[in-house]
Amino acid sequence: EKGINLTHIESRPSRLNKDEYEFFINLEGKNVPALDKIIKSLRNDIGATVHELSRTKKKDTVPWFPRSIQELDRFANQILSYGAELDADHPGFKDPVYRARRKEFADIAYNYRHGQPIPRVTYTEEEKKTWGTVFRELKSLYPTHACYEHNHVFPLLEKYCGYREDNIPQLEDISKFLQSCTGFRLRPVAGLLSSRDFLAGLAFRVFHSTQYIRHASKPMYTPEPDICHELLGHVPLFADPSFAQFSQEIGLASLGAPDDFIEKLATVSDCLAGIAVISSCRFSYSPHQEMHTLKKKILKKRSFSSFYMFLYFFLRKFAQTIPRPFSVRYNPYTQRIEVLDNAKQLKNLADTINSEMGILCNALQKIK
Repeated sequence: EKGINLTHIESRPSRLNKDEYEFFINLEGKNVPALDKIIKSLRNDIGATVHELSRTKKKDTVPWFPRSIQELDRFANQILSYGAELDADHPGFKDPVYRARRKEFADIAYNYRHGQPIPRVTYTEEEKKTWGTVFRELKSLYPTHACYEHNHVFPLLEKYCGYREDNIPQLEDISKFLQSCTGFRLRPVAGLLSSRDFLAGLAFRVFHSTQYIRHASKPMYTPEPDICHELLGHVPLFADPSFAQFSQEIGLASLGAPDDFIEKLATVSDCLAGIAVISSCRFSYSPHQEMHTLKKKILKKRSFSSFYMFLYFFLRKFAQTIPRPFSVRYNPYTQRIEVLDNAKQLKNLADTINSEMGILCNALQKIK
């Protein structure tokens, strides 16, 4: 009617007033007077607080991306689904106790800020029982279904991070362990992030992880990422230097990339993790078993490391095709993304490479 279309809407509990909600919406339309009238009506008639993030979008505009690790706070709560709210087909939808518990976890994630210790959670006996069921099943499958790198790291997680059948590990303990191995860290999140936001976290060596656990009625199934999925599936490989480097490269390639390239990069990321470890043990006893048998044969003939090198080469070539007018690199000392779009930035990079090459040449001389 007004020539304005609503293309996207998200809602979340307000961080300023728990009795209110915040809405994030995208609108498309050329009727500027009508849009101004709508905004004025929201502000004056119902007393809403309205912030305009952007009014115009040029055709070649580069999508916003975080430049510092602190800026991950800006989108960490913009989840696509679930969080404290559950769909009607979710196993825990009709369980008021489970829904209340999910809200507790969502509040932890919503209130978290970079640099803070990740709050510790006291899990219930039922939650630990659910974890134990998944842990026991997956651990029995790892020796034959997971890659060498995963099986090498997992005993270390048991030794240093409290991975046990009767104990759900704390994200803070795991985050510290990963930082000591590869510089990766965990950050609590209330639910599923968009591919762009998730990949942006990888650029800073940050993995967004949920803390809640799937509903006890279906311990071997979850329609969303949960702590079993994160800690038993993704986390172990982030302690492997090669996988950590590859994951960060995917994240860096995503910064400022168009939407269609984001989906392709997300597919590469999921493919790598899925081949490394079994994605869902339900598939082990389903018609998909033949597919997993094929994966096992491939991994026996070709190590995960050699497959990783193939993907690494592919990613480098693919990243060169991303239409953005600059390159980026991560500075681990400042924890910032440096945009390489001028001579000064390139000189600084060349100086850094020259210094590293000097160390390499000196080391080679001593080895000889």
